[in-house]
Amino acid sequence: MTQNVHTQKTSDSGVSIWLDDLSRTRIESGSLQDLIAHKNVVGVTTNPSIFQKALSQVGPYDAQLKELGKVDVETAIRELTTTDVRNATDIFREIAEATDYVNGRVSIEVDPRLAHDTENTEKQAIELWEKVNRPNAMIKIPATLEGLPAITATLAKGISVNVTLIFSIERYEQVIDAYIEGIKQAHANGHDLTKIASVASFFVSRVDSAVDKLLEENGSEEAKALEGKAAVANARIAYELFENKFANDPAWAELEAAGAKRQRPLWASTGTKNPAYSPSKYVDELVAEDVVNTMPEKTLDALAEQGNGAPSIKGTYEESHAVMNKLAELGIDIKQVTDKLEADGVAAFIKSWDSVIADVQAGIDRVNA
Repeated sequence: MTQNVHTQKTSDSGVSIWLDDLSRTRIESGSLQDLIAHKNVVGVTTNPSIFQKALSQVGPYDAQLKELGKVDVETAIRELTTTDVRNATDIFREIAEATDYVNGRVSIEVDPRLAHDTENTEKQAIELWEKVNRPNAMIKIPATLEGLPAITATLAKGISVNVTLIFSIERYEQVIDAYIEGIKQAHANGHDLTKIASVASFFVSRVDSAVDKLLEENGSEEAKALEGKAAVANARIAYELFENKFANDPAWAELEAAGAKRQRPLWASTGTKNPAYSPSKYVDELVAEDVVNTMPEKTLDALAEQGNGAPSIKGTYEESHAVMNKLAELGIDIKQVTDKLEADGVAAFIKSWDSVIADVQAGIDRVNA
């Protein structure tokens, strides 16, 4: 097993490389196994947009759709997606066991239409966990205000959670608190804390897309000098919070002694959207111990070709806070930006899910014609 020199360096610096993509074709072609063997991939994340891309393909899912018969579309979607996730978790099982279930994780998201429905999010998280039925699965729950109590309740049942759609430092702190409370309840409920894992998916490139637009509108030299800096500064401050919270929270120290694992920051939305920036920018500039970076294949390929992989977060906190302060001085309200990004993120996933429903219904009609 010869790993790529650049992905290996990134991995050696403490970053767990996860692939932000999954499809039946990727599983059956051996592509996923190849990325594990040669590009240090140790986990997979999915989301409604990824499943929309996978399930829109005519062919790969037809055999299972035919087998399912004339079922309702929601049942069909559940069967198709959980089958892919279950098969992927089996591929990663060895990595999961070798890393004490820190890596080797495969995430599947609750229906995005439930993003503001605490009770049904919790209910579906349990259903998905039981349906996939693998110890190295992870259930994705959005970090909306309504999602926070569902995160705690799901963890309390011993279920591993990937908290998604985090954009702001303020919300990230609430996510950590929800996680610690969930682990505390899981401990009280008698669950084995060593088997529960969680990541906090902090979205990166979308912050630059939004802030750069505002900086361009400003047009000053000072504004121009800040282009491409907001997203990385925001994420680095999130890592500073991660370090401080888990190092100084007395409740956490007690849980860690009982076998609990820290909820690692996961850098999501790491594909570079501005062609002027390095295609591995949101990997190279966010390297530190105990982080996950989930990448679309294009970003993973860019990392493999030219990535740096050297630690790049430690020692940047003062500079990162200075970037955020300068943005505020220019009248850019980062909270307003991140609130809108969260709302837009939920809306985009709902739109993708509507497409999934249409595509799968078309598939059911096609194979049963």
